[in-house]
Formats: sequence, C-alpha cells, structure tokens
Amino acid sequence: MAKRKSNEETPASSNRRRKPERKRHGLGTLVLLWPFFLLQRLTAGLPLPVRWGLRAIGHPIVLGLYAAIPMVLFYYARARNYDMAKVSEMPERSIVLDRHGEEIGRIHGEKRDIIGYSDISLDFIYAIVAREDERFFTHHGVDWIGFGRAMLRNLKDRGMTQGASTLTMQLARNSYPLYASWLDFSSPLQELDRKFLELAVSYRIEANYSKEEILQHYVNRIFWGHTIRGIEEASRTYFEKSAKDLDLSEAAMLAGIVRGPNAFSPFRDLSDAIRERNTTLDRMVIAKFITPEEAEAAKAEEIPIRPEWRRVFHDSWAMDSVRRELERVLEEEHIEFGGLQITTTIDLAIQNKAEEALNRHLRTFERRAGYPHETRAAWQEKPEPRPNPAYLQGSLVVIENMTGAIVATIGGRDADESKFNRATQAKRQIGSTFKPFVYAAAFEDGLRPDAMISDDRLARGEVRGAKNWSPHNSDGSFLGYQPVEVGLIRSRNTMSVRVGDYAGMDHVAEIANAVGFEQPMQMSPVSFLGTLEASPEEVASAYTVFPNGGRRWPPRLISEIRRHDGTLVYPDPDQERIISYQPLMGDAASTTARILGKVMDRGTGAAVKRLGFTSPCGGKTGTTDDYKDAWFTGFTSSLTCSVWVGFDQPKTIFDRAYGSTMALPVWVDVMKTAERLGYKATGLSSTEPFTEARVCRTSGKRATQGCEVAGTAYTESLPADQLPAEGDFCHEHDDVLAESLDKVLKAKVVDPSEAELEAAPKARPVEGEAVPKALPVEEEKIPRAVPVD
Repeated sequence: MAKRKSNEETPASSNRRRKPERKRHGLGTLVLLWPFFLLQRLTAGLPLPVRWGLRAIGHPIVLGLYAAIPMVLFYYARARNYDMAKVSEMPERSIVLDRHGEEIGRIHGEKRDIIGYSDISLDFIYAIVAREDERFFTHHGVDWIGFGRAMLRNLKDRGMTQGASTLTMQLARNSYPLYASWLDFSSPLQELDRKFLELAVSYRIEANYSKEEILQHYVNRIFWGHTIRGIEEASRTYFEKSAKDLDLSEAAMLAGIVRGPNAFSPFRDLSDAIRERNTTLDRMVIAKFITPEEAEAAKAEEIPIRPEWRRVFHDSWAMDSVRRELERVLEEEHIEFGGLQITTTIDLAIQNKAEEALNRHLRTFERRAGYPHETRAAWQEKPEPRPNPAYLQGSLVVIENMTGAIVATIGGRDADESKFNRATQAKRQIGSTFKPFVYAAAFEDGLRPDAMISDDRLARGEVRGAKNWSPHNSDGSFLGYQPVEVGLIRSRNTMSVRVGDYAGMDHVAEIANAVGFEQPMQMSPVSFLGTLEASPEEVASAYTVFPNGGRRWPPRLISEIRRHDGTLVYPDPDQERIISYQPLMGDAASTTARILGKVMDRGTGAAVKRLGFTSPCGGKTGTTDDYKDAWFTGFTSSLTCSVWVGFDQPKTIFDRAYGSTMALPVWVDVMKTAERLGYKATGLSSTEPFTEARVCRTSGKRATQGCEVAGTAYTESLPADQLPAEGDFCHEHDDVLAESLDKVLKAKVVDPSEAELEAAPKARPVEGEAVPKALPVEEEKIPRAVPVD
C-alpha cells in the first residue's frame, strides 16, 4: 500500500512539469502561406524593432506577389492567343510592273515598302534606339528601370507625363488589337488592362524574334506622317533615297519626328524637324553611339528635303486601268491588304510615247488661229477649284494581236486633271471604223471584193428597211458601178449600205457581237455606216481579227500576280481560261485585211505613208456626223492601235475634222515607236493557199462564155474555199451569149452547090496551039548560086 501510494502524483505536481503544446497548422495552410511563415522564421531572432519593421515591409510585398501571380497567369494565357507571325505581316502597297519589269507605280495597301534589317542604315538603327529605347539591346521586352523612373516622374507630376514603352512594347501595340471587348473603351480600367496585356505580349515577341528582327518589323510598321508607313517609304518620300543610304543627319531627323510625325514633318515646318534631329543626336551621344564631334558635324549639315514641286505624286492611265482590272480578277481582301507584285502587259516606253504624242498633237490644233473651243492651257490657268475639264480630249489603246495583251492604254490627256478613263469607259459612235465588219460579213456570204456594185443613190425599197432613206457620200458625188473593195477603200456610204444589205442585218449584228462590241447593233440600215457606240479598247480588240485570220484573243492587262513571298495568286492554274476563238471566217478576215492595206495606199489612210510609216499595215478612218468624233484604227502583223479624238460632251470639233487629220498622226507616232522597240511589221499576207479562177464581176460566180462576151469576167486569186464552187456558174449573161450566137447563125454562108453561084465565071479549056509551051534553056545560061563567105 505504501509503495503504491508513493508512486502516485498529485494533480498539482503533474501540471508543474507539463510543457505547453505548440499550435499545429494544417498542410494546406502551410502550402498557401509559406512565404509569411518563412518571413516570420527569418526575422524571429532579430531585435524587436528590426523584426517588426521588416515584417511591416515584407508582408505587403508578399501580399503583392500573391496578387501578381494570378495576374501574370491571366495575362500570359491571353497573350498566348496572339499569333506571333502577325508581327511580320503588315499591309504594304502592291507594286505594278510593266512587261519588262520596269516599275509603273504602287497601289492599294498602306504606303510602305517592307525591307530587311540589312537594308537599313546603321546610323538610323542607333538613332531610333537612342531616341526611343536606350536599353533595347539589354532588356527582354520591358525596361523595368525605365518603367520605374516613369512611374516616379508621373507621381511627382501628378499625371501621365512620361511613358515607359520599349520598342518591343510599341511593336506589340502596333501589331495587335489589345483592347478588351468586355470593358468600356473609355474606361481607365481599359487602358490599365491594355498595358498589362502589352507587357505580356512583349515578352512573347522577345521569345520568338531576335533583336534585329524586332527592329526590322518595328521600323517597317511605324507611321511617319502624310500616310507614310515604314522607314523605306519615309526615306524615299522625304529625302528621295533608299533607307540604306541615309546619312547621320537624315537618320537622326527621321528618328526624331517619329513621336509627332505630322507635327514635326519637314514638309510642314523644317525648323521643328531640325530641332528634333538635334535632340536625337544629343541622345545618341549620351548613349555612346556617336561622339560629340560627330553630332556637331551632323547638326551643321543641310537637310536635302524633297523639293515642293516634286511632292505631288501623279496618277497615270495605266495605273487606273490596273485598278479596274484587279477588281475583276481578285477578291477584295487580296487587293486591299496589298503586298502584291503585279506584272502587266504594258510596255512603259510605248505607254509614255503614246501619252506624249496624243498631247502634243492635240495641242497643235488648239494653237491654230480661230480654234473655237477652250484650250487645255486656258483651263489650267483657271483658279482652284477648277470645273471638270471641257477641252479637247483623246484616248487610245494598243493591243498585241496574237495574245490580246494591252501594250498601252491612254484614257485622256492627263490622269490628274480628269479621272474619266475614255479608253475603257467612253462609248462613242465609231463611224466608218465599223465598215470593215460589214464587208467581212458580206465576204463570208460569198461576195467578191472585185464584184461590181452601184455607188448611186439608193432607190426606194432597194435596201431592206431603208424605205426612202438614202445616205450621201462625204465628197457629195456618186461614182456609178465600182468594184466592192472600192467602197471600203474610199469609204463610200451608198456602196457600204448595199454591201450590208447583201450580208443581211442579222449577220452583220452577229459579227459585231462576236468580235467583242458590247452594245447591240441597231437593227436599221443606218447601222452599216457606224452608229454603233464603243470604247477605243473595244474597237482595237475587234480589229485584231483582221491580221489574225479571223481569230480573237480577249484583251487582258495583267499577266500574273504574286505575293511578297513569290506565291502565285493569278492566274489560278486550276481555272480554265479562254485563250482565243474564231468569230470570223479566216478567208473573210484575210480579204478584209488586204483591202484595209489598200486603204493605206490609196484610200483614206494614205497619209500614213506620207508621215513616214512605210511598213505593211492596214486600217480605217472614222468620222461621225458634224465632225463630233474622229477615229483611226490600224494594225500591223504585231499590233493593233485605235485612236479617238473628241469632246466629252459631243460637239463639232471644227469643220473637216476628219479621222485622217485628228487621229491618224497619233497612230503613226505610236506605231513608229513600237517598231523601233522590236514590234516588227512583217506583212499581212494570208497563210491560206491561193487559187486563180475566172469570176464574174456582177454575180461573183464562176464566169461563163456569156460573162466573157459581156466583159464582166476577170481572174481572181483567193483562198480556194473563198472562191465560188466549181459548178457554181453565172447565168446572168446567158442571154448575152444567146444573142451573140444568134447573130452568128444569121450570117450568110457561101456554098458552091447553090444556084446563085452559077453566075460565077467558069474556067474555059484552051485549045491546042493556044497553049503556051515551055522553052528549053541552055545549061550554061542557068544562073548558079554564088557562095557567100
């Protein structure tokens, strides 16, 4: 008992020896709050004031980290949605080239040219870094030193007076739309959210691109005022040189005006631009990119700014036509984004010569004494804003026969003064220029070019649908019966109407539609004389069937389109394209071409030779009523060119303003230039085999003896399928032959058996002695032949 009692302890003694138990935290609490616990442990042994001071600073920092981590994850996740390839993709203008690779101009997209890092002046690289982001080559997208300095300055100034954007951050902002759709656009939270997202995207850009690539994309993307984008376009616009040729002074100026390109533009105020240049040079010295001596030397240099008279960029008719053609062959998104290389069929040398020739020739008429209209020079002297030009206009189109390629297109005298493209948009009556298609239709129906046809006045009811209408000829005369070809060579109206009536109105209309005239032909005999309205491009394209043996290639202006990386955009290799077709029979086309060649020798186009173009060619003039429109359309074996002269609002140019006077000389200048450039005229002979046959001029059929007697037979040399068939003989002169035979049969024949011949004297016998005898001659007296040496 005693022993057991001695081992027992009282509650009081037990409580004295027990140590207090430490409070235990759960595992989740430790994981979540370990930074606080770590701070507590690290500061536990420090003196009380120090310990509590560090904890007062440290706990808010840890709380800030707790808030920052979810934000970092949130913005990192949002930044992951942006395609980094978009940094290098930016709208740029499409470059337009002629068929030889010469630049014609640039269109669509933004006014920029994308270049590589190696094509940028090193002086400019240092200038833009010194001005915009001095620690660019050492930070990783965000300059935290600069960021902190800007925040302190903004707090001091109580406003957002200092920015902290690096070049990478600016590139992120310029490359992507960083605004949140769920926040109000004008809300301060929107700007704060955008800034955080910009930081996240900047880190992604730095991870995907080298510093050189970031600089390249940045300077290609930024704005330099006056719609200019990118360093190359800025350098060419302001200094007329490439970005790789910028010197230190020029580079510093371009870097200096970036922050206010419109405000500091040297075109607006050169003194402001010079001030920004000098500031940039000072920053380059601080950044140790240049020495103070180099900076002072650059400040002393004059700035060679593009002179004011060269700051206006002129439009051209070729570019206008390319814009219209692009809308036809490409979808809008391809066009507007730009960045395409468009190779056209234009020959820039011929294009420029055509524009110069048209202007020069029309100016000579405007300078004549008594010219009755406003001249272009007088219109140009009017104060701005000037009305739409009302002076004498002209247009022309040159097409390559065997391809349909448009070699030159001029829509007026100046593309800056008028945007109305007369080469493609103007529809004017084409007058006698239409007559070759009337004759070609008749030749398809078997009419011979040497067949005789009347040039006299039309008799009432003679021509279907004409009633009592009868046209006059331009010279007021009527020539009676003439070979058909004379009607085209000398542009005889009455003969042409009869030829059209022979072919039939439906057939002529069908030919007109087939060769490319868009407007339906008026179903009236007057249409045979050219009341159809068409553009110069339509007329030129239609005329190519004559030197092509009846084939036509639809006109085209663009040969190919490629993206910046060389990918072919047009033509689509999987899409079938119409190459050519045959709207006119080959023999009819060749016959018409031969007659149009004679037009240039002794017809309305004879002035071509006098003006110095002596190569084989064919063509036709055209003049509408009251001399409102003057045309000349002609071709060689290589090219066809159509020229129109007139006013936008139709009115008489002046008396006797014929196509041979107003339009033909322009054609000669253009075609002489083309020939010098290698577009040779090798002759217009048909490839069809020719056969000779005797043909009747009146009927156009094989000649008979009656035709020979009547004097209407002649020998024709034509392709075999164009001659009348072997058994297709003329019967119009059978009565002539019968009459001739009748006269022969009625002639008296002498027959010795007839009675009346008894009266003829008879031979009487001579009796014996009365008959003379032959006398013998002695041998010696016979004359001998004397030999001659």
